[in-house]
Formats: sequence, structure tokens, C-alpha cells
Amino acid sequence: MTVPATDLFASAGLDPEVARKITAAATDGADDGELYLEYRQSESLVFDNGRLKGASFDTTQGFGLRAVTGEVSGFAHSGEISESALKRAADAVSAVRGGRSGTWAAAPGKTNARLYRDDNPIGAPTFEEKAKLLAEIDAHARALDPRVRQVSASLAATWQVVEILRPDGQRFTDVRPLVRLNVSVIVGEGARQESGSHGFGGREGFQRFVTPERWRHAVDEALRQALVNLAAEPAPAGTFDVVLGPGWPGVLLHEAVGHGLEGDFNRKKTSAFAGLMGERVAAPGVTIVDDGTLPDLRGSISFDDEGTPSGSTTLIEDGILVGLMQDRQNARLMGVAPTGNGRRQSYAHPPQPRMTNTFMRAGSMDPGEILASVADGIYAVNFGGGQVDITSGKFVFECTEAYRVLGGKIVHPVKGAMLIGNGADALTRVKMIGDDLMLDPGIGTCGKGGQGVPVGVGQPTLRIDALTVGGTDARR
Repeated sequence: MTVPATDLFASAGLDPEVARKITAAATDGADDGELYLEYRQSESLVFDNGRLKGASFDTTQGFGLRAVTGEVSGFAHSGEISESALKRAADAVSAVRGGRSGTWAAAPGKTNARLYRDDNPIGAPTFEEKAKLLAEIDAHARALDPRVRQVSASLAATWQVVEILRPDGQRFTDVRPLVRLNVSVIVGEGARQESGSHGFGGREGFQRFVTPERWRHAVDEALRQALVNLAAEPAPAGTFDVVLGPGWPGVLLHEAVGHGLEGDFNRKKTSAFAGLMGERVAAPGVTIVDDGTLPDLRGSISFDDEGTPSGSTTLIEDGILVGLMQDRQNARLMGVAPTGNGRRQSYAHPPQPRMTNTFMRAGSMDPGEILASVADGIYAVNFGGGQVDITSGKFVFECTEAYRVLGGKIVHPVKGAMLIGNGADALTRVKMIGDDLMLDPGIGTCGKGGQGVPVGVGQPTLRIDALTVGGTDARR
């Protein structure tokens, strides 16, 4: 497979100085702006019910040109990287100035951080070897238990090259690999069938990341979860003390709290946290951080899609709101520094404030003691989909693995449990924080404004009191 050079200007035959002059002319009189170039290879394989059901390979490239004046931005993009296409985009973007003369924002600082290697997960191993691996996963899962009725395994990989050129000539280049493997298993007894799934991913080359130990663990976990659900009873409905397991359950915080701590929602006062900086918004001991600097993780970036170095931003410290996630535009309008959270799905999208790896820091409690403290409640270990209203903070989340807890002991698994609440309120109900912080295995994709970007979530074991649980059975 032919891999292009990481110098996208050279690959496209576009003189960087010519591109800089066009970008400078388009942003003259604006407050900020940049030229964003991208080349991306994407591959996906799906093995389902004993056969290779789908496979795709895609190559995209293009540029996005942006000029920002105050609260307004002009943005144009093209899949053709050429001088003529750039000039057409510049004509469209320059209209945002409207005769105004802005104060040019300071350029992002440089970084030498390398949070991941340049390995291309698509180039090696071969397509045939990947298909063979998925078939091996299918066979392995079916051999583990006679109750396995269906197996689905998928592999997705991207290799992305990003170049950012600013009007002053500064250039930022990053090569971003990304791999994800997912396994789903359906088991059955008689007429009843239940499912379980597990996956993992990160910014690594395929051969260093998808090892036999890891994919076998994914199969084991998917099967374990499916068998747990096969024995599950209908979930009760009512108000319960809820223990959230470590790791992936942090997706609840990501949705219910994380989006509300992004700069644009707070500047526009559409967040439930707007105007609360410096005030208590969570129980003592609750500290939430967004950190894009953790090596090889799915949500990590050496610098964001505006060129700002990735950072670690404390959002809530010991229950007090102390920070927000910022891109350059919202940071400037709010009079604060950007935090390296200006992210975009592709060259065809403008950047916006987005999370990277968002998690709650560990406390000091033993997880076993937390579970033992619950007289009547639910232990939620895994989550599926959820819905959140950013303005009100209200959320609804589906539990894909959960257990009934009575007298501090797990009684039996439950099916159909939904956690219902308000993000800001739920933070004040945190009563115990475990010492077992875990990050998710690398499966998160976050949606906002029609854009999706890879993210990470995490948390330790938590006890949250008096959460509403929607179930299929009356409380008993």
C-alpha cells in the first residue's frame, strides 16, 4: 500500500509560502484563523455469523480555511488541495470581516510532545491477515460455551495526517493512528437470548495493539456479560442508592457533566453550570479532569485542531467549579487561555470546544466497602446509550450490565435498568469515591454539533445516593 508523505503541501504540489499568503490575505483584519489540511485513510472489517459480512477502505483529503472575527467565523472547505481551490475558499472566508479590523490573537505555543507513534495500522498486517484474525475470534468465542448462538467481530482503523498553517507562517504537523476492535456475543437457552459486548482501542499501530491476549480478553468479557444477562431478572423501578463501577461508566459523567463544562455552552449561558465558576457544584472529594496528554489513549492529541498543545485541565476540584474546556475563539471571548480542546471531525468541519479524556480522580475508599455500604440499591457495571439535555443537565442512561444489591451484597443481575437524573444534581449526591480509578478500554466517540471525535472516559467506583432507576418491575 502506498503511503503519502506526511508533508501534505508537498504531496499536493502546493507551495507553503503561496498558501500562507492566501491565508494571510483571507484573514487580514480578523481576530484569528488558520488553514487546516488533512489526509486520512480508513479501513473497516465486519465478521458476522461465521462470515466476512462487510469491508471498506476509504481515502479522503482536503482543507478547511477559517477566519474568525468576534463571535462570527467564516469557514470554507474543499476536497481539492490546490492553489485555485484555496483562492476560492479565501474569497468566501474573507467576507466575515465585513470591513472590520480585529486584534490578532497570539499564536499557539509549540510542543515537542509525542503522545503516540506514527505507525499506520492499515498498512500492516494485510487485509487477509485481519480477516483471518476475525474468523479466529469467531471460532474462539463459539468454542467457549455451547450457548453461544451468534458472534460479531469488527476491526476499524484510521491513519490521519494533520497540518495546520497560520498566517504568520507557523506550521504544526501531527500523525494520528487509531485502532478499535469490538466483539459482540449472543447466547441463548430455549427461547431466551441475551447479548454482551466488549471492545478496546487506542492510538497505536495494529500489531503493537491487537495482541492475542487482548482480543481473547475481549471475547471473554463479551461472553461473560452475555451470560450474566441471560440470568438477569427484570430491573426494579424506583429511587435507589447506585454504585457505579470503574472505567466505562464514566461515560455518564462525560455526557451529564462534561458537555456542560465546554466553553461555548458557558459563554452562551446555555449550560447548567453557566455563571457558577468558583462555586460548589459537586460533593466534597469530587475532582474531574480533562487530560489529552495521556500517551496512546483514544482521546489524546499532541495538539488540538487549532494548533494549541494538548493539556490537562482541572474542571471541578474537591467539588468546586474551577475550569472549562476551551478552544481559541471562546477562550478569547471569555478572557481566558485556550486549553487545547479545539477539535474537529475532519477538514470539512470548523473546530469547537470538545472533550479529550475526561475522568473523575480516585478517592480513598475500598470498592468492596462501598458496595457493602448499600442496603438497597443497584450496582451498574456497564452502560449502553444515553440521552442528555445540556441546558438542564437531565440524563437517561441504559445499563447493559447491572446487579441488584441488598444488605451490601449482590443478589442477582438485573435487565432493563435505566438511570435517570440531572448531572449537576447527581454530582452533589456522590457519597463515596473508590481508590480504583480506571479509564475505559478505548471505545468512546463523542457527538456534538453534527461532529464525532474519539474520546476517553473514566472514573473510580462511586456511590451516588437516591438516583431514579427506571425498570420493568415494581420495586421489591
